[in-house]
Amino acid sequence: MRTALILAGVLALLGAVPTVPAQAAPARPDTTLAAIQVIPRPVRVVPGAGRFTLTPRTRIVVADRSAGAWPVAGDLAALLRPATGFRLPVVGGGRRPADVELVLGDPGTLAGDPDGEGYQLSVTAAGVTLEAPTPHGLFNGVQTVRQLLPGWIESRTVRPGPWSMPAAAIVDYPRYPYRGLMLDIARHFETPAAVDRLIDQAAAYKINWLHLHVADDQGFRVAIAGFPNLTAIGGQGAVGTGGRTVDPGGSWTQAQYRSVVAHASARFMTVVPEVDSPGHDNAIIMSEFGDTANPRLDGHPQDINCSVNHPPVWDYTQDVGISALCLDSRNTWAITSAIVRQLGALTPGSLYDLGGDEVPAALMSPADYAAFVDRESGIVQAQHKTVMGWADIAAADTHLSGPSVAEYWQPAAGTSPDTASAVAAARRGMGIVMAPANHAYLDQKYVSGRAGSVPAALGQDWACPRGCDVDRFFDWDPGSLVTGVGDGSVIGVEGTAFSETLTTLSEIDYMVFPRLPALAEVSWSRPADRTSPASPAFVDFARRLAAQGTRLTAAGTNFHPSPEVPWALDLSAPDLTAGESGQVRGRVAGLSAPGFPAGSVRASIDWGDGVTTAGAVSGRPATDTTVNGLYAISGSHAYGQSGAFDVVVTASAPNTPPVRAEFEVRVSPR
Repeated sequence: MRTALILAGVLALLGAVPTVPAQAAPARPDTTLAAIQVIPRPVRVVPGAGRFTLTPRTRIVVADRSAGAWPVAGDLAALLRPATGFRLPVVGGGRRPADVELVLGDPGTLAGDPDGEGYQLSVTAAGVTLEAPTPHGLFNGVQTVRQLLPGWIESRTVRPGPWSMPAAAIVDYPRYPYRGLMLDIARHFETPAAVDRLIDQAAAYKINWLHLHVADDQGFRVAIAGFPNLTAIGGQGAVGTGGRTVDPGGSWTQAQYRSVVAHASARFMTVVPEVDSPGHDNAIIMSEFGDTANPRLDGHPQDINCSVNHPPVWDYTQDVGISALCLDSRNTWAITSAIVRQLGALTPGSLYDLGGDEVPAALMSPADYAAFVDRESGIVQAQHKTVMGWADIAAADTHLSGPSVAEYWQPAAGTSPDTASAVAAARRGMGIVMAPANHAYLDQKYVSGRAGSVPAALGQDWACPRGCDVDRFFDWDPGSLVTGVGDGSVIGVEGTAFSETLTTLSEIDYMVFPRLPALAEVSWSRPADRTSPASPAFVDFARRLAAQGTRLTAAGTNFHPSPEVPWALDLSAPDLTAGESGQVRGRVAGLSAPGFPAGSVRASIDWGDGVTTAGAVSGRPATDTTVNGLYAISGSHAYGQSGAFDVVVTASAPNTPPVRAEFEVRVSPR
């Protein structure tokens, strides 16, 4: 009974309960829904007749008695304006033909959605109605609307369209309340702007928690009042400093941290701060070991160091298990209390992550480890936060009181002894976030040698010795992976991006995408038979993932063009006006072709006057850490007479269907 009450408390704090029983029958993909290329896969889709098309007359309408929908309506308009070039005014009142309407209310179809994240979407030829019980549900529905439109809608510059979407009735809500992304800004520093950009990318796939790993052995990244050395000293390095990389580190002010929290909140994403302890603390120790003049310490801060080295030294390698804060030091608790209280006050979300992993018994006895976790947990709870930590905190002899959350990270399943931490968490009634490293660690290497070049320096392989591609992130079920950990204990899934080898946002993107969309589907969508790359579920997912190629490329998001995905060609061709002599020369179309070298693409242009010529394909090539950019198809032609000519540009490449786009060339009388 006690474990059930504790788990119920965690779920109440998260605002939801699991919605799928552990023995739920796998859902079979509906092969008739080829036009619905949405990730995560919605709960129910009924295809309709015809298509809806955005026009210059389209308005975003907030229905009567739906005041809370105005910010989401503004977000939708802001997302659609750059590519369409339409005004898309946000107005109140009743819907007219060609409008998109947002309604805040209970559509009566979301009985499986206790936390209000679900939505109902109706698309007909006459218009679109999106209805949800909460603004968060409307926001999730907006992400579906984006994916029903052509991928070019993600372009930040005007494209020609047409901006149409298939008619359908969609009812959708999440399986789990926690769908997270962990970003490590401690091993390598990232700016607030870079993190904001990643938040935008993740929110498009209905990710709703951002776990920020802000401190580790190599760096401390957020200013803490009263302890300026934490960032002045602790923020100046990174993995590889003084070694193979040139990375000066960096840190955020509290105002910058608040701005990232606010940016995430505007996208219905909650930030979970993590300062790992009692291990992974060398940056704290190096910062405060000599801080003898700090009035908040007792003049002898050297007693915080229970690490391998005495005195402590910087270690900018990827080593772990080298540091620990001393349990019996008053200075340890002065520093720890300040960190927890200030980050807790800066972060309105319900969770605070104290870490708790990889503390060797040689540095701290199991009894001292448990006492440390228990004491810090009390500080966290005094800030009215729920304790979260790596699942190590459940396997130890800790005495956690009240609701708590354990994140399971071991690359082990079934009855393996390495699953003991997850089993212990379930027995204690802790809410469990599933992040098994061989299915959810986004910093693990891709499978090398199958497409292009996967650089040896990017990513790790301790959990995936042969690499982990998209299929490994898709082919598991959180509620049945570990024997003894059923769906009733699991509150969600997290993709984890540790940054030992990731130095830039571009490199982070390359490792996160397209694997994060797979995790988004695992955490949002109903259980399915995901047992192999040949399963109907994976074939269906890979088809929908291929449609994301244009979206990611048009948005300027880097990603790995996995060979498991049937990436396709996609053309965008605007109408043109010929020059005074009837000449057309230069770019006539844009081409999305992820994973296809420009030299493998063939293009032709039928100029509409009986002449067809070859098109030249050019653009930014791929590197070993970047996907190729959008290509330009260029051509040259002289018309012999005036008029309007219907032109067709065609592109083809090996092992993928050819595509074509039509546009008009207007030639004025000479």
